[in-house]
Amino acid sequence: MADEKLFIPLLLGTNRKERESENVAKWLFSQMQEREEIEPQYFDVRDFALPQDHYGTEIGERFPEWRDAIIKADGLIIVTPEYNRGYPGVLKSVLDLLLQEYIHKAVALVGVSAGPWGGTRVIEALLPVVRELGLAVTFTDINFTKIGSRFDEEGKLLDTAYEKRAKDLLDELIWMARTLRWGRENVPSRYHQK
Repeated sequence: MADEKLFIPLLLGTNRKERESENVAKWLFSQMQEREEIEPQYFDVRDFALPQDHYGTEIGERFPEWRDAIIKADGLIIVTPEYNRGYPGVLKSVLDLLLQEYIHKAVALVGVSAGPWGGTRVIEALLPVVRELGLAVTFTDINFTKIGSRFDEEGKLLDTAYEKRAKDLLDELIWMARTLRWGRENVPSRYHQK
């Protein structure tokens, strides 16, 4: 089992125009692609055609690629900016498309902000959400502070300190994802079959 790749989607959680968190998501996805243990898949909330008159798991079947990816997933990374101390509504809408599919899987959170807090408050705001979904959160968050100065105009990372932070986040996520996969496969639970 330790040799099997872990399937880990990354979700970019904002559809805002000129979003600087897209640089973070693309850079982190490239770091995931370099890891032999990971089979990554990139998702962007901008690509979800969410209806304006309905919500939640009742419409989850309209998004089979997302559903199938989360069913298969061993873990998940969420990259989200902090807007007014919270997360984008569209991120919550996408997360709420599913429920049981998330249970007993690892999640790592990456916060992005224009200010000095680096998305700390958005990560704090997301913790009860992902917990309610049944996800197990790593303690190795990444906080991108003052995002306007972290990447050049072509989206290249300028601050190499983030390379170690990404390594630490991925190392912990891999450990948790592998451990939880073993648990899902070997320990009976009312939430998943053995």
